[in-house]
Amino acid sequence: MNKLIYNSNIRRVKDDYQALLKPEVINSVSGLALIARVIVDGYLSGLNRSRRVGSGLEFSQYRGYEPGDDLRLLDWKMLARSGRYYIKQSEIDTHITVKCIIDTSASMLHKEGTLSKMEYAQVLVASLAHLAHRQGDAVGLHTINDQKVEALQPATGKSHFNRFLYQLLNLHTQGKWPTQLAGEKLHHHSRRELLFFITDLYENEQEITKTITRLKTSRNEVVVLHLLGEQERTFDYKGQVIFEDLETGTKIKVNTKEAKPLYLEGLDTSLREIKEELLSNDITYQLFNLDGHIGEALQVFLKKRLKIS
Repeated sequence: MNKLIYNSNIRRVKDDYQALLKPEVINSVSGLALIARVIVDGYLSGLNRSRRVGSGLEFSQYRGYEPGDDLRLLDWKMLARSGRYYIKQSEIDTHITVKCIIDTSASMLHKEGTLSKMEYAQVLVASLAHLAHRQGDAVGLHTINDQKVEALQPATGKSHFNRFLYQLLNLHTQGKWPTQLAGEKLHHHSRRELLFFITDLYENEQEITKTITRLKTSRNEVVVLHLLGEQERTFDYKGQVIFEDLETGTKIKVNTKEAKPLYLEGLDTSLREIKEELLSNDITYQLFNLDGHIGEALQVFLKKRLKIS
């Protein structure tokens, strides 16, 4: 895709959905579903469906024509009989399993502006799930902290998607990332799976990074979406500031002028090492600001889905 067209597409989607990014809209199934649909529909506007359709394969079903469909696949006899445009569709089975694994430790409650990391993660995951649901893929959800681990096993269908959104809205953000995940089955070695791991990578002894690297197999794709606030990235604070660790409750008073260069150097080193570790294990890494456009995650989804299917 031409880079100029891609950037223009991203800006249009951001303009369309940005006004909906409010806690009162996000915190309901209908509101979250609306935002996800606006984001996905806006981003995919004018693009062909990602499901591969062939003309010489066994007949599967009819479906209504959609903008961007190949006109050569129109069934003219159905048009003559019904006056409507239909595609005679046969498909190569490219359905996969998409799992979203969310870090629900207390650090994800960090807020900048009107949204917390967790609220942004909910919109991000809902959009990925909506796109997967449209593709006919099975979607599953894991939410993890050291107090509570919850799982919704992958499935397809509208009722399952609504249940997915309900569980996404009712997750428990608390505690820390567990030092050990005893017996948790986050992936299947024998299946084609696309795993999205959403986290702020707030860790002490690489406990999150180690969990992620253990997920990678030769049959799956693992994508890490790393969420950071703009102030976290730039340390744009003035004067004496008291910082609180949301996971331990520890508070510390900081002279921001003296601390800023040390903080930025440490952050840069940490991000570089994390990225190198993940890339060396063939894991995709992408850093997101809390005001970043979600279209970038959808682009990654389509690219990785094509690779794994």
